[in-house]
Amino acid sequence: MLKARSRVAVGPLRRPVITPIPLTSVDALVEELRPVEPMVAIRPRTLRRTAERFVTTFPGDVLYAVKCNPEPTVLRALWRGGVRHFDCASLGEIRVVRSLFADAQIHYMHPIKQAAAIREAYETFGVRDFSVDSAEEIEKIVAATNGARDLGIYVRLAMPKGQTVYDLSGKFGAPAAEMPALLRQARAAAKVLGLCFHVGSQCMDPGVYERALELAGRVIAEAGVQVDGIDVGGGFPVSYPDVTPPALGAYFEAIQRGFARLGLAQGTRLWCEPGRALVAAGASLVVQVEARRGDVLYINDGIYGNLSDAGVPKWRFPARLVRKADGSAVEASAETTGFAFYGPTCDSADFMQGPFFLPSDVKTGDWIELGQLGAYGACLRTAFNGFDRVLLTEVRDEPLLTTPGHLDGSDAIVGQPADRTVQA
Repeated sequence: MLKARSRVAVGPLRRPVITPIPLTSVDALVEELRPVEPMVAIRPRTLRRTAERFVTTFPGDVLYAVKCNPEPTVLRALWRGGVRHFDCASLGEIRVVRSLFADAQIHYMHPIKQAAAIREAYETFGVRDFSVDSAEEIEKIVAATNGARDLGIYVRLAMPKGQTVYDLSGKFGAPAAEMPALLRQARAAAKVLGLCFHVGSQCMDPGVYERALELAGRVIAEAGVQVDGIDVGGGFPVSYPDVTPPALGAYFEAIQRGFARLGLAQGTRLWCEPGRALVAAGASLVVQVEARRGDVLYINDGIYGNLSDAGVPKWRFPARLVRKADGSAVEASAETTGFAFYGPTCDSADFMQGPFFLPSDVKTGDWIELGQLGAYGACLRTAFNGFDRVLLTEVRDEPLLTTPGHLDGSDAIVGQPADRTVQA
């Protein structure tokens, strides 16, 4: 008889790990390793630097959204940059964070959770903060924690549709009309009462946060209860080819203005939950060209691997040819072509329209670096068709693309490769 057992679809990204080679750049790694499998190049210095600036500039506490990239190397770099709060959506994420950082502040911000998961988070991992968007969830948390009196409950407010590139308004959040009753119910159960929302991913308008805070203020006033914290969620944008968002400082200023207008009691906490803005520039993906057919390149990674966002969402990523022959650089054509990609699986849906602009003389065997893949890249990969292996490396060169006014500390120009000079 087959016994029930748990299994995961794919092993951790850290299999296999390449660490003993003290190389400093993607180019050096390609020359040394000549990788035949997809290679994720993590930039711990970039991650640390971005975290330092985010933590010191945002007018409140920064909760890293672990779902964006749960790789331990990434988490350690953010910790070194001063991140001490983590927005977790599952017990799996909570376990990873707690195994790395005994002193981390973990916040269970998924609005719908199993009772057993709530109980384990509370009793085993010391989690006290939970998000909700219904009366049922408040009751579930109270029951699962045996009526604990040290709970932090953040009630999630639904946002209007169509404000961001990725609209997140459909799945979670209570309508404004239901919020006053939920806030009063949560106030009776919680030591700390908060209101949270998420405007959506890759928000291109800082004013969206002010409008969200204005709506939050109206429901708080109607509820007539004291709120101890406001969580403005994530959504902070980064650059991609042909996408130049406003500077992050404009978002922080908008949030600070909106928060001040609420007139809440002194000491009310302000949180945010950045994911993409903290880690997008912190990793690249290096793929190899397996075949070329006109302006279509067949590469060894795709939408079932690290390039999910390049599939149906049609996200474009900065691309750069990395060509080596016998250890010497080969000059590429100055003329460029907009290429589409097919991934390695047998599925015709494994297609990335792009266009990804590369030298026109790209050929089989060449390597391509794709930037801005520290966010939602490797963590979305699957084991489909058996293409589940990836090399994990660390580099010290600059990101392939950066965001002007972003807090990554780089002066690179949008759409152009960053200066690859390695600083001590």
